[in-house]
Amino acid sequence: MAQYAIGDLQGCYQEFDALLRRIDFNPSRDHLYCVGDIVARGPDSLSCLRRLYDMRHAVTITLGNHDLHLLATAHLGKKANPKDKLDTLFNAPDLAQLLSFLQQQPLAVWLEQDNMLLCHAGLSPQWSLPQGLKFAQFAQQCYQGSDAKEYFANMYNNSPTHWQDSYNDLEKFIYTINSFTRMRFVDALGHLDLSHKGSPQQGSPLMPWFEHPNRTKDTFDIAFGHWAALQGTTNKKNVHALDTGCVWGGAMTCMDIKNRNKVVEKSHQ
Repeated sequence: MAQYAIGDLQGCYQEFDALLRRIDFNPSRDHLYCVGDIVARGPDSLSCLRRLYDMRHAVTITLGNHDLHLLATAHLGKKANPKDKLDTLFNAPDLAQLLSFLQQQPLAVWLEQDNMLLCHAGLSPQWSLPQGLKFAQFAQQCYQGSDAKEYFANMYNNSPTHWQDSYNDLEKFIYTINSFTRMRFVDALGHLDLSHKGSPQQGSPLMPWFEHPNRTKDTFDIAFGHWAALQGTTNKKNVHALDTGCVWGGAMTCMDIKNRNKVVEKSHQ
């Protein structure tokens, strides 16, 4: 059995299909881990979700910010952002089935045999691995529970930016969602800075989360998506950036978890 981790699909179905064919993916024997952002901005989010649903027994998704935004939009009865190109998905007869499948997915996955953490944006420098997994599970219970609508309604918040054990459940949920799905830069204290995107800049007081001293000591690997501007490069042997900007004309990247080898499919746009 082969195990693969694949970067952000974002509705780029043609490239996704081509990549699966290139690695000879067989759902009867292999397993695919998607590091989030299955939907939005690309031309065919519906086909991406349907393909994953059809082989759901061989698929695990660590939810990204666009996936959670889709779930929140549906639960709250809001209109999707036209830029996300989700009209076809929202008009699909199997929408409820696909959304239920997506909502069942976790925020983070720990592969003990492979010594690897999978998630969308990364692991907060303010958390150890056990802490991160604990609060990922907590947040998952929130967005899958009976109060999911309330959590979705209050999910869009840029604070708190740093972790405190004294937070109430909603504050813990917001921080956890932001850390696992929106984080890129942090300051010297490990506090989240959610306003800056783009590539890391030399001389900036901000640093990529994986360059914070609390993360550079890690003895495990982390595979993540979310940050297309990195172009797949972190300069860290144990930190694997898998979002290579397919939806922006870049490429889609898939990594063999066992040997860390990558296969790249250039954008068809």
